[in-house]
Amino acid sequence: MESILVRDYMLPQPVIFHPQQPLTEVVNELMQHNQIGGPVCDAQLHVVGWISEQDCVHRLLDDTYHCESVSLVDDVMRKDVLTVDPQMSIVELAQMITGQKPKMYPVVEQDKLIGIITRREVLKAISAQLDSCFVHKK
Repeated sequence: MESILVRDYMLPQPVIFHPQQPLTEVVNELMQHNQIGGPVCDAQLHVVGWISEQDCVHRLLDDTYHCESVSLVDDVMRKDVLTVDPQMSIVELAQMITGQKPKMYPVVEQDKLIGIITRREVLKAISAQLDSCFVHKK
């Protein structure tokens, strides 16, 4: 199982957001792609933040209540983003997930975003390994 890598299960083309993007666009993209959040990147694909549905709901509720202009990603994104390397083992990531809150992680190689991995992909990897264990024992 140690030989199964993040690269093997990551989603290589995630929805990417930009710091100056309006939150209304973010909400539409999240709903359209059925994602709960996503990386915020600069023009060179460096991860500069993370935005989630929760971040959007909170700020848009305030914007709507006060009838203010819509906020931008940069106003609400989290800047302390946990990233993972594509060569990290799924086992190591699974252990990390049990102690960390994020449900999704940007996968970064040479300081550039190359994908994301979610808890669901980690579960798929573990489940596939478990299935192969039972096949070999029969």
